[in-house]
Amino acid sequence: MRSRWMRLVALLAVIALVGIACDRDTPEPVDTDNENTENGDAAQGGGLLDEVISRGAIRCGVNETVPGFGFTAGQGEPEGFDIDFCRAFAAAIIGDPEAIELVPIDADNRFIALQNGDYDVLVRNTTWTASRDGNEGVFFAHPNFYDGQAMMVRTGEFGSIEDMDGANICVTSGTTTELNLADYFGTLGLDFTPVTFAENPQLQRAFVRGRCDGWTSDRSQLAGIRSAWPDGEGGPDALEILDEVMSKEPLAPGVLDSEVALGDAINAVVNGLILAEELGVTSGNVGQMAGDPPSGPIASLLGAPVPDPAGGEAAAVDFGLGLPQDFMVQAISAVGNYGEIFAQHLGPNTPLGLERGINALWTNGGIQYAYPLR
Repeated sequence: MRSRWMRLVALLAVIALVGIACDRDTPEPVDTDNENTENGDAAQGGGLLDEVISRGAIRCGVNETVPGFGFTAGQGEPEGFDIDFCRAFAAAIIGDPEAIELVPIDADNRFIALQNGDYDVLVRNTTWTASRDGNEGVFFAHPNFYDGQAMMVRTGEFGSIEDMDGANICVTSGTTTELNLADYFGTLGLDFTPVTFAENPQLQRAFVRGRCDGWTSDRSQLAGIRSAWPDGEGGPDALEILDEVMSKEPLAPGVLDSEVALGDAINAVVNGLILAEELGVTSGNVGQMAGDPPSGPIASLLGAPVPDPAGGEAAAVDFGLGLPQDFMVQAISAVGNYGEIFAQHLGPNTPLGLERGINALWTNGGIQYAYPLR
């Protein structure tokens, strides 16, 4: 009996020691609510957007070889449609359209440079594709220009692409243009030889020397190159752009997928510029409309108090973008609305002479359609 009692006491002692050890090894309880809150705040933090604001400048990867979009004349800075979008981003985020750093980059290296942090936003006539969205890890904003691939030839040499069997074709390397060229000629059953270079100036020299029978790229880019064709080579009339549209090319600014806050801000500005044109807000009247908005949608766009349908106090809309309340006032004041930017760099009164076409507002027969800033 005594033996059984001693064994029971020993067993209880062992259990007690194990319990103490377990208690010592057990970590302190975690406040999961606080942890989730902190992680959520970090996930939703400004990231690169905050860095841009702190730096006081936004860095844009640009093209400097396409007249109308991004082109450097002489020793100056690149100018054009894409450059003005960079200025709009700077105005909206920082409050200063000149707070920009332009980083010229070729097509082959643009995504690597973005991933390496060489610039913050890619604003370089870049086509939004599924593989670039996925494999390259790029978040694309709303397209700021809908384009299509075309073919440029010497005036009178070819009537259509179907006449170009066996031709040598100049094309920029590292672009969707190369793939589209092979697809289109393959569909027509035509042979061709690609002549590839990294930059337009190299292609132009090859074309002038007769190495290429045609030059394929986005129609808008070809129009820009044609508009600046040297007088010594016959000027713009020496070239013509054939009618065929070889592909769809939605061109859009892009940031890294991981930079959600910056991507949302960039997207809001692109949409806001398009919406401003639809609502009749221009660089000339934006200040007046911000002070006395004629409608709720305009008030919302410009960060002014919006009337409460229920009769409550009017209040400005908080978009949760980490931007100043009047960010679109700043952007529109700096560069105008979408239509103004287009007219200044690409429209009928410019050397490119482009019509709006599908880049007209949806209310005017085009497909440019911004989300509501409400």
